[in-house]
Amino acid sequence: MPNRSTWLPCVVVLSLLGCAEPADRPTEVAVDEPLQSPVEPIRASGLPEHLPTDLIWQTNDTDPTFASPDALRGGTFRTWMLSFPLTLRRVGPDSNGSFAAYTRYIHMPLVGFHPVTGNLIPGLASHWAFDPDGKSVYYRLDPNARWSDGVPVTSADFVYTLGFMRSKEIVAPWYNNQYTAEVIDIKAYGDDVVAVEGVSAKPREELIANYQPWPMPAHFHKLSKNWVRDYNWRVEPNTGAYRISEVRKGKYVELERIDDWWANDYRYQRHRYNPDRIRVKVIRDVNVAFRHFLKGEIDTFTVVLPPLWHERAKGEDFDRGYINRYWYYNDVVQDPGGMFLNMDDPLLADRDVRIGIAYSLDFEYVNATVLRGDYERLETFNEGYGEYDNKMIVARRFDLDKANAHFTRAGFAERGVDGIRVRDSDGARLSFRVTYGAPPHTERLVVLKEQAKKAGLELVLELKDSASSFKQLQEKKHQIGWMTWAGQGISPTYWEFWHSVNAHKPQTNNIVNYDDPLMDELIDRFMASTDKAGRVRLAHEMEQLLHDSGAFVPSYKVPYTREAAWRWMKLPESLGTPKTEVLFNPLELSQAVYSSGGLFWIDVAEKQRTRDARDDGVPFEPVFIRNEDYR
Repeated sequence: MPNRSTWLPCVVVLSLLGCAEPADRPTEVAVDEPLQSPVEPIRASGLPEHLPTDLIWQTNDTDPTFASPDALRGGTFRTWMLSFPLTLRRVGPDSNGSFAAYTRYIHMPLVGFHPVTGNLIPGLASHWAFDPDGKSVYYRLDPNARWSDGVPVTSADFVYTLGFMRSKEIVAPWYNNQYTAEVIDIKAYGDDVVAVEGVSAKPREELIANYQPWPMPAHFHKLSKNWVRDYNWRVEPNTGAYRISEVRKGKYVELERIDDWWANDYRYQRHRYNPDRIRVKVIRDVNVAFRHFLKGEIDTFTVVLPPLWHERAKGEDFDRGYINRYWYYNDVVQDPGGMFLNMDDPLLADRDVRIGIAYSLDFEYVNATVLRGDYERLETFNEGYGEYDNKMIVARRFDLDKANAHFTRAGFAERGVDGIRVRDSDGARLSFRVTYGAPPHTERLVVLKEQAKKAGLELVLELKDSASSFKQLQEKKHQIGWMTWAGQGISPTYWEFWHSVNAHKPQTNNIVNYDDPLMDELIDRFMASTDKAGRVRLAHEMEQLLHDSGAFVPSYKVPYTREAAWRWMKLPESLGTPKTEVLFNPLELSQAVYSSGGLFWIDVAEKQRTRDARDDGVPFEPVFIRNEDYR
């Protein structure tokens, strides 16, 4: 799976905004209270005790800090999500929705990547060492590391994680495979050292990113055939700066800052994660959410969408300096988004139909009109990985002649009275449902639909809430899915999206049911390769196979973030780092392989001053900052 501050299943990023709730959920969800007298941690007695003698231990306490010493602690950060999460579990059914960004990233990794230098920095581990075999990493756990219930983090938690993730009781095929086929073993050397062995040697940074596990609290989980149900709404202890403190069905989830968090004063954590609380409120419509923002009921709003930026992020509150605007270019992996064509569908099984569809989609016209020319075309599935990018590939552009040739070859030479192509043999119409879960994308999809009619292709738009849309795609019940995955990591990933082992079955990320023995072979070789140059060649070859298949039609990339924020929301002088995807990111909700979240703070005094000035009609100097340092 993707390398998201190590590997975790991809999270849909059409919104980082949540999922829908079932009708039978309890009105309130009980949140376990922190233990007043922490239980004893599970110890690693009886496990290997003798470390190899040739290890060279490393740490990093010299890279530059990237948070502002001016940051203030306090206040409640008020944000929103489109719908309520289906579970609070990190793994298992329905755990891969967009709220998973919160449930996962209130945990710390063993080590992280510095967002400016790219070097490794401490997390749960204070030191690390690489085995000469090139497949294993040793981690010395920080003696201060604690779960949020006060229990120390020990090597036994990681050993427990191996068995937990291999268990069928968690109903998580991706994790089952990752901790069996990829992570060969996790060993404890006493209570404070853990070794993780991968299936093959890799470059050191990729070894960390691909094989680093996130621990499960051994004292909390008790596996059984009912684990999925029993733990659906239990709040798991975590290791990061916040813990889930309140859950109200259909209304909000609240996280509270842990005052005595064990890493508060550490070099790369100091002056970060500053609000006392984070309240994530359910607001089921983007336009309604924006109205809440303009009323001052939400603190910040991402306005990357052109209609929001050009039409709505303006007016008196902006002109009078009550709300600031930011346009911040970054240097990050691009999110792979676009049309995902289900190859198990009888019509879409034909490659000529798929290629014809690609030539029928006028993304350039959509960008020039609906998107105001703000976006750029995504050329391949994986972009932003440096040498791994296959820059020879160019996504297919709108071309009616080429669309006609491919559709005719597929047997759709004639058109019905409505202009839509019909198959010569049986009269089947060239018509497909496009399932999507982002209401703001309707306008661009309508333009794509109207342009596609010129090629004799009918697109029937099927808007669902974000959770239902994602669920339908993971269950492979769609024809064409319009969605975006979270791009992440330091090298591209292929197995979960394109290996045949994930095709033709639900709850995997191979939502196009791509099934090609050659691709399987290349993926297996890529995952086992020890040579970066060889891995680069394999990545280029795999991207070419994907392009040739037509199973994925790339849409857009956005190499920046645009955000609006009330003037009491404060940022460092630099605004962010090269790897900052969202300026007002309370955790690591974007590319968490790089530690770049939690840099903003709330000036509570400025909040009252702003509200008083607004009531009295007293203006401030308007603020618009466009930063292209990392463009």
